[in-house]
Formats: sequence, structure tokens, C-alpha cells
Amino acid sequence: VQLQASGGGLAQAGGSLRLSCEVSGHTFSSITMGWFRQAPGKEREFVSAIKWSGGVTVYADSVMGRFTISRDDVENTVYLQMNSLKPEDTAVYSCAGQRIPFRPYHAQEYDFWGQGTLVTVSS
Repeated sequence: VQLQASGGGLAQAGGSLRLSCEVSGHTFSSITMGWFRQAPGKEREFVSAIKWSGGVTVYADSVMGRFTISRDDVENTVYLQMNSLKPEDTAVYSCAGQRIPFRPYHAQEYDFWGQGTLVTVSS
């Protein structure tokens, strides 16, 4: 299984970026997809996840109302739309996949990981 993340870059505070993560080698529609991030000198933290059925999404409190996760089961891709970015959103963002059941919050529950993509938000 391969996960290919893209879309990171530099944004100003208040701006937007959209991350993408394309999955290959597994039945995409049967796996929960999540996003995690790790800022310099900090622990990796949960950002958001979307259930394999697409009907349930969850977010960290720090991004609630600003980030939106979605998935396209035809394109085998999960997206993270990030709006109203803040400097504290600066981190390496990684996508991950999890076979059912739905346990989205902890990194150790995920089975597949992609490489990270760097998001830098300037003030």
C-alpha cells in the first residue's frame, strides 16, 4: 500500500492550503483515512479523520471550523482543506490509512503511512 501526500507549502496567516493524499494498492473505500501533524520539537498529533464510509468526520479541537477533510473514492484520494491558517499550524503533515474498525485518534491504530508534506504559515 502506498500513500502519496502533496499540497504543502508556504502560506500567510489567514490563508489557505489544500493537502491531498492518493492511495494505491488497497481498496480505498474500505479504509479510514486520517491526517496527523508534527511541529518542530513537538509530538505528532491528530488533526482529522474520515471514516471508510465517508459519513463520519472528526477533528482536533485546534482545527475545528477551519479545516475540512473529504475523500474521493473514485480518485482514491483524501483531501484536507485548511483555511484561516495560523502560524501554529506550521508542521509536517502526514496522511495515514486504517482498516476497519473506526479508531481515528491514535497514530498506533493506523496501518499505512505516507511521507509527510511540510506546511509553513508565516505571520
